[in-house]
Amino acid sequence: MRLFIALEIPVAVRENLAALLKSLQAISPETGWVRPENLHLTLKFIGEVCETKLAAIRSALATVRSDRPVTLRFRGLGFFPDEKHPRVFWAGIEASPNLKTLSAAIDKATERLGIPREQRPFSPHLTLARFGSSGLPEKLRAAIQENAARELGSLRTSQFHLIESKLKPSGAEYTTLESLPFVAEA
Repeated sequence: MRLFIALEIPVAVRENLAALLKSLQAISPETGWVRPENLHLTLKFIGEVCETKLAAIRSALATVRSDRPVTLRFRGLGFFPDEKHPRVFWAGIEASPNLKTLSAAIDKATERLGIPREQRPFSPHLTLARFGSSGLPEKLRAAIQENAARELGSLRTSQFHLIESKLKPSGAEYTTLESLPFVAEA
């Protein structure tokens, strides 16, 4: 099974992003757009694991704690690695400092199970599209620049989700296996 850990996106934010994506898809339908129902904030990509490891992963994740909920503000648009050589188009996230700490705690908890730590620095974002070798069409670049400072909504959450990803010809299909609270109950 192919697994990752993520924060779910609120309906209002998802609707704002869906409207943006719809307008951009009209300009460049050949781009590899993410379906709005698949938008999430990845905290840790685990990858392929044996189903027999699932219970241990759940147990390890159940130990992850933070002293307060995470708050996020979705705003701005950008590219990885950069606008001149775009591979990924993303929506930016301004996050409370404990988001980075939460991601590191998840990384540490799963590393004990033999799952490698993430080598790249944690950079919270929502992937909106992936570009192939043809790059970024000029009309799409202009439309993205027009929306670059767009406010997309906010989130306050005290749980993350263990999600299974099944790759299909029609795109990835996600199933939430478990929702895990990370703030201790008072």
